Amino acid sequence: MDEAIGHYPAGQKRSASLPLLHLWQEQFGFISDEAVTWIAAKLELEPINILELVTFYPMFRQAPAGRKHLRVCRTLSCAMAGAYPLMEKLAGLTNIEREHQGAGMHNPISVSPDGEYSIEFVECLASCGTAPVCMVDDALYENVAPEMAGALLPPTLSSRAERGTSHATPGVTREILRSAQDDKAGGEITAASSPQALERRLIFQNIGRQGYTTDIDCYLRNGGYEQLRKAITMPRSQIVSEVKSSGLRGRGGAGFPCGVKWSFIKPDEKKPVYLICNADESEPGTFKDRYIIHQDPHQLLEGMLISCFALNVHTAYIYIRGEFPEGAKILERAIEEAHARNLLGRDMLGTGFDVEIYIHRGAGAYICGEETGLIESLEGKRAYPRIKPPYFPAVLGLYMCPTIVNNVETLCHVKHIIAMGGAEYARLGRPNNTGTRIVCVSGDVVRPGYFEIEVGAVTMGQLINEMAGGPKEGRKVKAVIPGGSSAKVLRAGERFKLKDREMTLDEIPMDFDSLAAAGSMAGSGGVIVMDDSRDMLWALNNINEFYAHESCGQCTPCREGSLWMKKITDRMLLGGGVTQDPATLKDVADNIAGKTICAFGEACAWPTQSFLEKFPNEFATRAEKPIPPPLPPEYTPGELIAEDEIAAVSLAHDPGWEKAGAAGTV
Repeated sequence: MDEAIGHYPAGQKRSASLPLLHLWQEQFGFISDEAVTWIAAKLELEPINILELVTFYPMFRQAPAGRKHLRVCRTLSCAMAGAYPLMEKLAGLTNIEREHQGAGMHNPISVSPDGEYSIEFVECLASCGTAPVCMVDDALYENVAPEMAGALLPPTLSSRAERGTSHATPGVTREILRSAQDDKAGGEITAASSPQALERRLIFQNIGRQGYTTDIDCYLRNGGYEQLRKAITMPRSQIVSEVKSSGLRGRGGAGFPCGVKWSFIKPDEKKPVYLICNADESEPGTFKDRYIIHQDPHQLLEGMLISCFALNVHTAYIYIRGEFPEGAKILERAIEEAHARNLLGRDMLGTGFDVEIYIHRGAGAYICGEETGLIESLEGKRAYPRIKPPYFPAVLGLYMCPTIVNNVETLCHVKHIIAMGGAEYARLGRPNNTGTRIVCVSGDVVRPGYFEIEVGAVTMGQLINEMAGGPKEGRKVKAVIPGGSSAKVLRAGERFKLKDREMTLDEIPMDFDSLAAAGSMAGSGGVIVMDDSRDMLWALNNINEFYAHESCGQCTPCREGSLWMKKITDRMLLGGGVTQDPATLKDVADNIAGKTICAFGEACAWPTQSFLEKFPNEFATRAEKPIPPPLPPEYTPGELIAEDEIAAVSLAHDPGWEKAGAAGTV
């Protein structure tokens, strides 16, 4: 704990709140009242400062879990692949009567009667291409079909389950499943690990490569840190200029030009300047950063060190998802190796430049992907995004100092820009859409996985049909979400007006501007494909549940509206949809978008707006019941006392309001 506190500047001990909570929970299994009081005293805070974190971040528990804890991803790609049947199988095998989500932020944890097991649904685990996925304690398991549930449990229980129930398929063994820790490369299995003809791999040139390991010796043998050695011979302004001339746009979702963001830092800045790597990969459908961290961590460190040198940053942080525990360990080892080679630390490579990189683990909140929410979280607070202006991170960021926040993939590109030169890098891709980017394809395709392409050089049709193998046998593509779950859905069969011509969905180039012109966005590069077997109301309901769960709650339109949208689609799925529901859904979404502090408002509103627009009939057919009867009039206490008789509208009881007429009577 003392070491963790030392990772933050003097006077900023509060930043160690999340690290200390993680350490306590790892040691004792949950965060007790004693823990809250003890950690608060250790950090010279009030207990409420710690309790507010425990109740905000879903990974922290206030009661013991089972001795073996299972987390099943429930977001769209995993749900389409069978996450819900998988959860039911696991509940049956462990004799758990699962609790369902209530009104709180956290999904409830259900514990078996003997205390051996606990299970919970969690939001996206960032391995959508190998769905369905789950975690057993800290180990990630992939491609876990429901019939393989028994293989996640110890042999005694799984074999007993095979004998006593029909849950487990005969012949299923634990060897069928393997975790990230079992893989020699430190990564996971994916169907798309070998490069394809349409790919141009820069960032992913070593991902999935036979014999490539995460240690620094392997990285150095393959030309690692050569670009850092080159960069330290260049003027800082030249490095920034190269990144600017490369045209590199951020790969985290917003697509803001990286060099322009860097240029906001004044060369003669008197305050400390910080760099934060945003490794909080939480957008459903996106799983690119996980592979970089797990299989090529030194590439990320080299990109960060070049960036630190260019921006005169002496302290940098990697804010990594709490659900990436193995990734955090891999990065810690890489940092230790870089320290041992004088690539990091005091007098880096004899330049007289001191720089440190620290790992900071999140705790399960999607809102931390928003840069100012991330900064608040790193400062040891709830991840409530800040208002911009004035809190642009490059001006008032971490500890009110200038701060650059870049995504994992973005920082890796810096290394390749130095290697190629900004002008040469800009020749890749298309104007204003330069370089390569990693797109992740999941859902209803034959070969889900990751693909690194020149931006705009591959069309949607080529990506889905050639690279990802197309839809499954006998099926057709019905809809595509092109940039993670917050991107507006595109419908197969419609025509899009791009520049001076119309084109089909298959013809849209996979670049920032073309997808924006088509009415959606490139976002985080997470392409989710849905075929003609999918119910669009069901898909939207799954997305709505994610955003209702992940809203930080700071802004009223988002806090209330995201939950209302989920409740309405819940009711429609259960057969209670009324004629007004589609219009109400749109009205709620319209009153969220553009009316919140951060872009989460748009993220949760855009799916509802686009699904209703593109698939109106599917919603109309589930909303055919008459509107419910009006409630009785409300009266003041004075009126109730003064009046002898009170008029009231008769309420519908059994057989229920769904059979009421438009007048509100049964």
